[in-house]
Amino acid sequence: MARSEFAIVGAGALGSILAAHLVRNGHSVALLARGQRAQQVREQGLRIKGVSEIATPVEVLTDPAQLRETGTLIIATKTPGSEQTLASLSHVNLDRALSVQNGVMKDDLLAQTYGRERTLGSLADTSGELLASGEVLFTRNVNLFIGELDGSMSDTARGIVKAIDDSGVRATLMPDIVSREWSKFVGWVGFVSLSLTTRAVTWRFLSDPDAALLIVRLTRELASLAKALGIPLTEDRAILPLGTVLGGDEAQAVAAVQKIGADYQTKAPEHRMSALQDLLAGRALEIHETLGYALRKATELKLSLPLLADFYSLVSAIDRTRDR
Repeated sequence: MARSEFAIVGAGALGSILAAHLVRNGHSVALLARGQRAQQVREQGLRIKGVSEIATPVEVLTDPAQLRETGTLIIATKTPGSEQTLASLSHVNLDRALSVQNGVMKDDLLAQTYGRERTLGSLADTSGELLASGEVLFTRNVNLFIGELDGSMSDTARGIVKAIDDSGVRATLMPDIVSREWSKFVGWVGFVSLSLTTRAVTWRFLSDPDAALLIVRLTRELASLAKALGIPLTEDRAILPLGTVLGGDEAQAVAAVQKIGADYQTKAPEHRMSALQDLLAGRALEIHETLGYALRKATELKLSLPLLADFYSLVSAIDRTRDR
């Protein structure tokens, strides 16, 4: 196949949203999908509703060997199987690769595959849900932060960000992307842990005082890991207002989490974490590459994260024992 400007791996919610917007804005996109979803997109195209209304065909590939070269490779699959996915794509000639997956392990895997100099960091404050009909409900379009891992503001990265932002998915080039990824991750771990254990829509568990307290304590544990790794955290709001959650007393921190819950109730009352969507749909959970990754890093540093360890065990048990 001819070189595409973008190749997107994964036709779930975020991969479909990115592909549809880029195609609509005139960019060449190859979408790597599989199984029933690949057939669905080939027959019906990409259909987005909610924040945007788009219906467009897109080139669909089902065999990684079909993808030989691209300008920008975007990994938008769930984290389970990431190592095998990248191994099947290690032959691809590209300018830059980035992942919009959850967690921070993704940058390590991309750098191991394509080199650190061709790896971009990324974090998405953007979300949607793949519906049974094949449509994607685009629920939040806040920002997709992207940046070079070394903090430079290269013309290549600038062009990628501009293409995505101009297409209608808000994107911003950031020099401190590693710090921002970790700042999101330390808060995201609490969100996903309580989402999976309560099975509630996002605003409900954020608004509950006991759930909010557990989120605060988990966030503080993860912040201690970032500190041990020498990674500074940004105090502005990534997923939580970290300045308050990490610096204030516990009651103030809980109140800050509950305020985020009130915002979700007003602005996105039906929002569910993607991990909860996976749980309810019988899909594998992204816990070993996220919570498990943090625990492995902590073990290497001889750092104790007891609450995270307990949640990891509980969520792992939920994953193993549920009906699929």
